[in-house]
Amino acid sequence: MSIERHGGDAVAEVLARHGIEHVFTLCGGHISPILVGAKARGIRIVDVRDEANAVFAADAVARMTGIPGVAAVTAGPGVTNALTPLKNAQLAQTPLLLFGGATATLLKGRGALQDIDQLSLVRSACKWSTAVSTVPALGPTVKKALEIAESGVPGPVFVEVPVDLLYPEAIVKQWYFEESGVQKMKGLTAKAMEVFLKGYLYKQFHLPHVDVSVPNVRARAPGGIDAQIDEVAKRVRAAERPALVIGNQTMVSCHDPASLADAVERLGMPTWLGGAARGLLGRESPVQFRHARGASLKKADLVIVAGFPFDFRLKYGRGFGDAAIVSANLSREELYKNRRPDVAVEMHPADFLRALADATGAAGGRWDAWTAEVREREDARDAEIQTQARPGAELIDPIHFFLRLEEKLADDSVLVADGGDFVATAAYILRPRRPLSWLDPGVFGTLGVGGGFAVGAACVRPGAEVWVIWGDGSCAYSLAEYDTCARHGLAPIGVVGTDASWAQIARDQVELLGDDVGTTLARTPYHTVAEGYGGKGLLLTDASKIDEVLDEAKALSKAGHPVLINVHLASSDFRKGSISI
Repeated sequence: MSIERHGGDAVAEVLARHGIEHVFTLCGGHISPILVGAKARGIRIVDVRDEANAVFAADAVARMTGIPGVAAVTAGPGVTNALTPLKNAQLAQTPLLLFGGATATLLKGRGALQDIDQLSLVRSACKWSTAVSTVPALGPTVKKALEIAESGVPGPVFVEVPVDLLYPEAIVKQWYFEESGVQKMKGLTAKAMEVFLKGYLYKQFHLPHVDVSVPNVRARAPGGIDAQIDEVAKRVRAAERPALVIGNQTMVSCHDPASLADAVERLGMPTWLGGAARGLLGRESPVQFRHARGASLKKADLVIVAGFPFDFRLKYGRGFGDAAIVSANLSREELYKNRRPDVAVEMHPADFLRALADATGAAGGRWDAWTAEVREREDARDAEIQTQARPGAELIDPIHFFLRLEEKLADDSVLVADGGDFVATAAYILRPRRPLSWLDPGVFGTLGVGGGFAVGAACVRPGAEVWVIWGDGSCAYSLAEYDTCARHGLAPIGVVGTDASWAQIARDQVELLGDDVGTTLARTPYHTVAEGYGGKGLLLTDASKIDEVLDEAKALSKAGHPVLINVHLASSDFRKGSISI
């Protein structure tokens, strides 16, 4: 059957030229032509079970590839379901394009199905949002949206595409004439209506496109940047106790993590990695540290903060001693939020670190004594964690479990973090093996990213071990995506820490307020739920079988099955008093 060219083809052609390889979606009549057009051009369509997870999956793809992730959702509730992941992507500074379906342009505001003011809802969660009103504007608007998503401080963009711009002109004409009832009209009324509809259709499908206006990206003076880098290089060479903190933004749109890792190694100062930067230096590096960051920053005489705002994670800029502070960030607002650095460099932090390493030269042994002091604190904390493990506990001690999982992770593993107490325990112990292999929600602290992130990661890294670390509270948000994985041949390994509680909240709530209301759960058989969705489920209640179960899960995943391990946890106070506000 020959199908007339349609608006979905125009959208898909731009996506294909931009190197987009996946579109994540939950189907809807409003957006079907986008999916059909994209599939025809070799773009993989991955349909999920919740619109939120389509956007989370697109977010994961963008973080891991440096190319904007793309999702398409239907009008109304499809768009509102995407709001939380949109905001999560905005705060994580992820370049992402979301298409939202919409009612026909002629019916806008007249009470059509799922017709709401979508732009006002998404505006605060997006870098840019727009509605397309003619077919010739589709391609240029999508191109511009992708450019905006990537430029300056990256972020999500939203393009509303009315249904009558996406389907073939002949079909839309038929809809218009049927809905208007013009064929049943007579006389001058019928003639006037027919002229109006034909004119409207001509405008929609054939009116030449006028370029859309876009935000201006403020240009920076290269000479000023060069002078700042020289100034920082002098400070580095003069420092006796330097420290480097690398945050999420450093990895945004990072197409060459190897050269970035090389620059950090050449700088040679004690380095802490946060967010998506975890894994940049691999599992082991002489300059990489994971613990006691606060104690070291207070003793440092120079702290370089790359792509990391002075927010609650850095004690709002108060977590330093007498150190000189250098900050590199794409966002001018983040450069000065809560604290004014001694040197504020407004550029991509990855480019800054590469340039700084070139300007500074190799560290040699200048900081051996300082690095040894930092390593002593690191080793002491690792030893303390080891002593807190309880391999003989009734059920499974979370520290002991993660110490064993750390030894089992493959070199190509990707770690997805979605939860509170159990996941935060994992973050102390698990070490990502390679760059762009750690996915967590970021500063928004969003529960529910796990299923979507896992789908996106498994699409980007076929054949790699994708591990989803879930709390038993958070897993219920997206466990249904095991159905998606089973249908699309994706095989992540989920680990659910089941303690029948929202433990991170309950621990402090009970102590401070004397009531566990709202924090209790059941020891639900999540492994059985995963089996119902087409995966393989494993129950772990005996610590002596941890290695055996992990090996079985790895084998099942390698054979192409999505796997879920339901780990029944013993009580633990490892993270007592760790609630963040």
